[in-house]
Amino acid sequence: MSSPATEVVRLLTVRGESLAVAESLTGGLVAAEITTVPGASKIFRGSVTAYATALKHELLAVDATLLEQRGAVDPQVAAQMAAGVRKALGADWGIATTGVAGPDPQDGQPVGTVFVAVDGPPAPGSGSAGGGKVEALRLNGDRAEIRMESVRSVLALLLKELAGEQTGNERAQDTERNGGF
Repeated sequence: MSSPATEVVRLLTVRGESLAVAESLTGGLVAAEITTVPGASKIFRGSVTAYATALKHELLAVDATLLEQRGAVDPQVAAQMAAGVRKALGADWGIATTGVAGPDPQDGQPVGTVFVAVDGPPAPGSGSAGGGKVEALRLNGDRAEIRMESVRSVLALLLKELAGEQTGNERAQDTERNGGF
């Protein structure tokens, strides 16, 4: 079975779409996971590791008032990070991670609180975003385990959104092109 990153690269390549990544607690691990896949350069635009809260506003256009009132560990922050990186790097899809890997709580949130988000292109004929999804996670484990599970989770969320966007006919064509798998 292929890795989630391999599947993301494959699906986006088939669709002719691109990806940008905004990371906080994962510190570049999502981008590293994607770029381990041969052919990632066809779909991967780049990433912004906005570890400092101020950079989430300055580089990713996250609302400053939201950051001031709720802190960086918030579902709306994750959603705005995904939308912001998508726009800033000119990608079809943006994904984001923000949360608390530990060892101490942050912004009133306990260790293991993580939000992952995806923002995608407008659905045909709808005017609404194809993505725009946020998932709240409560993870256990040490710092490294929380960060790696955050990587896995954001890629899984993107895959779920990509699969949901394909019509039955597109899936059939994709299966034919890829040897029936």
